[in-house]
Amino acid sequence: MNLRMPALQACLEAAGFGNVKTLLSSGNVVFNSRATAASTLERKIETALTEYFGQAFVTIVRPAEALAAILDSDPYSAFRPSARAKRIVSFLRKPPNSRLKLPIEFEGARILCVRGTEIFSVYLPNPRGPAFMALIEKTFGKEITTRTWDTLTKVAAAAQTIKSNK
Repeated sequence: MNLRMPALQACLEAAGFGNVKTLLSSGNVVFNSRATAASTLERKIETALTEYFGQAFVTIVRPAEALAAILDSDPYSAFRPSARAKRIVSFLRKPPNSRLKLPIEFEGARILCVRGTEIFSVYLPNPRGPAFMALIEKTFGKEITTRTWDTLTKVAAAAQTIKSNK
């Protein structure tokens, strides 16, 4: 179930988060909080979502600094993906249990590398739809969230703006 962004914003504001801003109608939210541990924030947000909407949602939090570091590191440069390839980043709550032999490929989607709790993949759009999600979920499970590199760039910029307005 997708949440309406104004309702998500209201939920997080009611839970005590400051400067809440939703982005791109896909569950991306930036905010200020006194709590700093991602796991603490994830639990607080999940509790608020369950109480407000009556349904549980998996929540994955990354600080503004972590998003900036991911963007600055340009993990794709070593792989030189095609100009047509869409770059995506998937976020896990904790690092994978096992080491994978990478890259893994499926119907034009490739998992290139894993760095801690981030998975870097590329895919070529095709008429059959997003095969990359099937590949990522099969490899890492469903407690994951995935964003395009462009979305990550927009979220990081918004997070930096919110952080500056503390």
